[in-house]
Amino acid sequence: MHLPVIVSRILDALIIVWAFIMLLRLIRGTRAVQLLKGLAVILVVFYLTRLLDLVATNWLLQKLSYMLMVAVPIVFYPELRRALEQLGRGWSLSGNTSLISDEAVKNVIGAIVEAAGYLSSRRQGAIIVIERDSGLGEYVETGTLLMCTVSSEIIETIFQPQTPLHDGALILRGETLLAAGCFLPLSDRNDLPQYMGTRHRAAVGIAEETDALAMVISEETGRISMAADGKIFTGLTLENLETVLGDFYRNYRRSFQLLSADDISLKFRERKEQRANR
Repeated sequence: MHLPVIVSRILDALIIVWAFIMLLRLIRGTRAVQLLKGLAVILVVFYLTRLLDLVATNWLLQKLSYMLMVAVPIVFYPELRRALEQLGRGWSLSGNTSLISDEAVKNVIGAIVEAAGYLSSRRQGAIIVIERDSGLGEYVETGTLLMCTVSSEIIETIFQPQTPLHDGALILRGETLLAAGCFLPLSDRNDLPQYMGTRHRAAVGIAEETDALAMVISEETGRISMAADGKIFTGLTLENLETVLGDFYRNYRRSFQLLSADDISLKFRERKEQRANR
């Protein structure tokens, strides 16, 4: 099958533009932005050396480019991993949350919201991660295995300051508490507010590495935050939290696209306006 030349050229250009936009989205807010700027400078200098016939400098940059071919995949490893993760999610045919009954969904959401309200009112720090398509087995192995049904009492007990598991993350799969005291990857983003501590960076980190949903309760302010798709939204009310969890469990494929900070904020504003107009 041969496409007309004009069509193939347009399609080629669109693919390149799409790839470039996706690359910028992946590296936005990370150290890779500065590295990409450095690479751009090297490419410009390389072009100028050829244009001005600077033989020695051009030869040196050619040798440097060979080293960069090896160095770039290593330096950009986190971003490449995220890209492959997101590509894999697009081809996933089923998710863990799709196997839960409506009654179980209601119980899980109620337990999480109730525990969040209890912990938030007492300013007890917590981080809860809900697994989606990306397996969290490697993080579960770093904690203490639980394998029990979700309940607010267990969640509240785990995050009591006196307990040995309160500093780590609690990981859920569907209606099951998999493990507590788990270690998560910390985000290296430099655009996060200074008041966000280790728990918030861990929530963003796991949201960057996987498609999981992470909830954080600050022990300084009691604020509830939610991280997904590498983004974090702070200042959620219990009503907001229930809405997000409901969408995540009941219609997780569509709702996950709404879990960026801007979309969550817009969604909540629309619902408030609807209530005000009634």
